[in-house]
Amino acid sequence: MERLRKITSIFLILVGFTCLFSCSSQKQYRRISIDEYRSKMKAGWLGQMAGVGWGAPTEFDYNGMIIPAKDVPVWKPEMINQHYQDDIYVEMTFLKTLEEYGFDVSIRQAGIDFANSRYMLWHANKNGRQNLRSGIAPPYSGYPNYNRHADDIDYQIEADYSGLISPALPQTVIELGEKFGRLMNYGDGLYGGMFVGGMYASAFFETDIHKIIEDGLNCIPAESQYAEAIRDVIRWHKENPKDWKKTWHLIENKYNLNPNYRRYSCSGTDPSFNIDAKINGAYIVTGLLYGNGDIDSTIIISMRCGQDSDCNPSNAGGILATSLGLENLPDKFKTGIDDTTKFSYTAYNFPALINVCEKLSREAVIRSGGKIEKKSGTEYYVIPKQVPTPIPLEQCWMPVEISEDVHFTEQEMAGILYRTRKPEEFVDVWQVSGPFSKKGVKGIDLIDMQFSPENNDKFSDWKKLPVGESGLRPEEIDFDKYFGEENCAVYLRTNVWSDENQKVIFELGSDDGIKVWVNGHLVHRNNAERAHEPGQDFVNVQFEKGWNNILMKITQGVGGWACSLVITDLDHNALKDLKYKL
Repeated sequence: MERLRKITSIFLILVGFTCLFSCSSQKQYRRISIDEYRSKMKAGWLGQMAGVGWGAPTEFDYNGMIIPAKDVPVWKPEMINQHYQDDIYVEMTFLKTLEEYGFDVSIRQAGIDFANSRYMLWHANKNGRQNLRSGIAPPYSGYPNYNRHADDIDYQIEADYSGLISPALPQTVIELGEKFGRLMNYGDGLYGGMFVGGMYASAFFETDIHKIIEDGLNCIPAESQYAEAIRDVIRWHKENPKDWKKTWHLIENKYNLNPNYRRYSCSGTDPSFNIDAKINGAYIVTGLLYGNGDIDSTIIISMRCGQDSDCNPSNAGGILATSLGLENLPDKFKTGIDDTTKFSYTAYNFPALINVCEKLSREAVIRSGGKIEKKSGTEYYVIPKQVPTPIPLEQCWMPVEISEDVHFTEQEMAGILYRTRKPEEFVDVWQVSGPFSKKGVKGIDLIDMQFSPENNDKFSDWKKLPVGESGLRPEEIDFDKYFGEENCAVYLRTNVWSDENQKVIFELGSDDGIKVWVNGHLVHRNNAERAHEPGQDFVNVQFEKGWNNILMKITQGVGGWACSLVITDLDHNALKDLKYKL
């Protein structure tokens, strides 16, 4: 009998250990069907597009103030298609790099790919890309030593991809931030993206917004000012759970008006413009907390906080939409999707975007030690629990000292097609005529409307353009400063000597549309609405031996108005010592 009791006791102990081991194993893994993953990931992209499309008409029109309810745009179906927003298209470059080279791609290759992107950029993104194109390699392209926008919002607005391909994998999000966020940001500017990516990663399994936010916080240094801003919003929400405007005023007083929290703000302490990652991250969280799980309310509150009022609701809307899943999104965010247009200067339309994210998520799960199981015809991700380890604290106003060479090698530079040009490489000898306009016709509709310089060989109303004077730099000939008009067009002309018949490349930049003729033949037309950046368009041109006439037409809607031209050989080396005459 005693022996039986001992055997029974041993058996119970073994059963207990088995149960304990089994339970522990279950706690270490999470399971999600790939169908559910895909639903949530697709919803995340739609939430982003809805947020940025809805908020776009208000962007930076309301700074240091709450957007009045009456000024919130009315939702329109076409707002869901956002193929030309930097909040969306920059991420595609990172995804393409991962698709081509895998998760172990070097940061320097990531930098080369970003340097070769063609879309419009601003602030840290623009400065970072210019650094890369001029030979400053990452991570230094994003260091405050070289990038005065390093604390700006940029990686925060484009880090959504990192969580959308890393379900419940916050350490993967951090690793991606170290690779892609470093191209343009540092310190709080980098932490903003890791925080956003961490929230997306959490949202595949969590429905509690507070837990999602805490999971994001776990991805960044707790002692950073960025983490402080998020903790402040959480605390103020607890103190004022029904009054988001009171929380907004607390954010305003500390993170916009207090210079101690704007120590590396690109606009200094100017309260009328603040693109710092911290305050805009606080607005994301304000929308998430006070939106109470309703995606319309989340987007609108985040938008009404002002400043970058399309990027912030884009992040907030995408995170909540990921948690909700596609089936729980309002129909207005799921209908009328343009499945054919590619996102600006990228390889992906919307279906291709969804497919590449699924492909990369499979790699992320396997790479993290997880696996893919198939049961009854359904595939599941089995995802190991990751405990994130934030990177060490760094601050833009106290950057680390750099002792090593910060430049790309010559071999690496050979892979960068679009270089930052020197001022002397731009054509700076021009005559100008105009501006020309037609009553009631907008700038975008003037591109093919003929005015005298293009249809009258005897037209003589030309004057020399004083490039180098009056703010007219050859790398950005600013017609807005020179003329200051809207909904019109201007013409430029020059003549350039070629010693032989040869093929050359025109590297063109324009704000807005552009048409180019060489020796009377139309060689380029791009009816764009965009800000100017050198080298936006590349055009192959045939020069004849002798003088070659160049005529350019630049249209203007509203806002900026500029152009530039660099003439290169077929290897994109700027032609030197060119002779011009007017």
